[in-house]
Amino acid sequence: MSRTIPWRPITASRLSDRRSPLPRLSNRFWPWPTLAGMACCALLQAGHAATPVTDPAAFLDQTESLRTKDHPRFVQMLEQIRREAPRLTSGEQWHLRYLDAWEIMFEGDYAKSETQFHDVIDHSGDVTLAAKASGLLLSNLAANRRYEEAFAQANRLTTALPEVKDPQARFMLLLNLSQMLNFAGQTDLAIKYAAMMENAIPPGETLCQPLSLQVAALDDGKRLTSSSPELQRAIDTCVADRQPVFANTMRLVMGSLYLEEEQPGKALALLDRMGPSIRINHYFPHILSAQVQRAQAYAKLGNDNDARNAALAAVAMSRPDDINDWLKDTYEVLYRIEEKRGNTAAAFSYYKHFVTQDKGYLDDVSARALAYDVAQQHMLVQKLGAEGLSKQNNILRLQQALDNKAVETGRLYIVLLLMSLVSIAFWLFRLKRSQLRFKKLSFHDGLTGIFNHQHFIGEADRALRLLEKKHGSACLISMDLDHFKQVNDSHGHAMGDAVLRHTVAICQQQLRPTDLFGRLGGEEFGILLLECSRDQGMAIADRIRTAIEATPVDGDGSVVWFSASVGLASTDTSGYGLPRLCREADAALYRAKRSGRNRVIAGSDDESLVEA
Repeated sequence: MSRTIPWRPITASRLSDRRSPLPRLSNRFWPWPTLAGMACCALLQAGHAATPVTDPAAFLDQTESLRTKDHPRFVQMLEQIRREAPRLTSGEQWHLRYLDAWEIMFEGDYAKSETQFHDVIDHSGDVTLAAKASGLLLSNLAANRRYEEAFAQANRLTTALPEVKDPQARFMLLLNLSQMLNFAGQTDLAIKYAAMMENAIPPGETLCQPLSLQVAALDDGKRLTSSSPELQRAIDTCVADRQPVFANTMRLVMGSLYLEEEQPGKALALLDRMGPSIRINHYFPHILSAQVQRAQAYAKLGNDNDARNAALAAVAMSRPDDINDWLKDTYEVLYRIEEKRGNTAAAFSYYKHFVTQDKGYLDDVSARALAYDVAQQHMLVQKLGAEGLSKQNNILRLQQALDNKAVETGRLYIVLLLMSLVSIAFWLFRLKRSQLRFKKLSFHDGLTGIFNHQHFIGEADRALRLLEKKHGSACLISMDLDHFKQVNDSHGHAMGDAVLRHTVAICQQQLRPTDLFGRLGGEEFGILLLECSRDQGMAIADRIRTAIEATPVDGDGSVVWFSASVGLASTDTSGYGLPRLCREADAALYRAKRSGRNRVIAGSDDESLVEA
């Protein structure tokens, strides 16, 4: 899971999954919280007396130092120096543009801030400002899900890092590289860059940010608990350094760990203590994350009414088209509460939202991993190209030196040339093979090897369109393993993974080569039986269910028995439209779950259900 660290920092550690108290790179800010935050800042500004700007350069440096330490004061001073813009020197005006771009990105307008960062990088002529803007641009690209560009930028910054001599610019580049590598799942590298920051803190900076980044990386590596000394040290340091945004991030990390450790009472008490600070800083990701944690804590304590109200408030903060882990956790709370209350329709609706959010997260993780690998491949191509040119230049120089040599020496030159070309061809072949392998991985589920959700849906839709032209029959099966969470809770995730792979192997034994088989998410699978009537589909589905029930998984000295519930929809009664087939198969699956699980139920065009 992943939590992000503010810079307006963003970072990914295990925080990018379920517990992120700051925005994962897939999240966006929205205008209304931004305006609310600006209004809050305006109210706080009344408490600060305006300092006359006698030295603009020193004033700009002081303003920059307050970005996360006292953001309301930062906004006030930024507005004050803007009024002095006509009398600033060219260098001071570029510094002001950089700070404006930082604040615009803090408010969530990534497109506008990106333009301004490029302007600073390309036209300011200030190496230090350009380096700082390059680091922020890296996280900006990632925030917009432009992962390939972001990781390519990270590679460029890594290469340029030894040339950056300004301590402040180097500190910021290390910060953004640590965050980006953590986001890519490169935990050890993220810790390394955070440690480099700790050993090279420039004037005006503190240990707060390096320690926060190390906590994020440790959390990503699942090496952190609520009692870990690293976490408490980061909190104490950020509080002492007057960095409330970072301190609240670390506290939210601790709150999520309390929830994982089944200590909801401690989580609620922590949220109550930090509530005033969150409201003062008005950092929207903190507001939303705290609301979601509150809903989860109430749910764990059995206080369903307060949990439901907190979860609905979190949903109301979000836009209808948002996809993020906060919403996934929120809809899971709502789904389980409604299921517990017996509100079937509401529970099913919230469950659908939960599945959508879960799929969106898994797709985003896959996109990040693929983008990181593609960036590494592009870097390899550039390296190979440079090596190839270097070899060709060496060969030309050798040719000039050997013009007057004997024929044998000329033959040696030809051999060397051929060896160089063969070497380049060999490396290009390996590169092409790697690219084809990554393309295949993007279509298949990494754990089970069958189609992933997106590819299964695409292939199923194409197959149904072709089948409709031939007036053939097909059945869509939606299958879900019963009580799968208990397997993970009782035997661990390794056993859960073994159960999923075992299930796939059983199903493949019952399927034909022409049938389509995919993992829709978690423990849910989809199967499209082509050229198959409804009765035949019911028979195949029941064989699969029976085989699963009769075949336990034996591992680590324990035997795990499990079963599956199956829903089926047929083109004979539901037509060839994939959305309708999915709805009816899901409805049948849900009925199978409610009817006691471990059974096959088929939906029909008159909305009645037939049980096998």
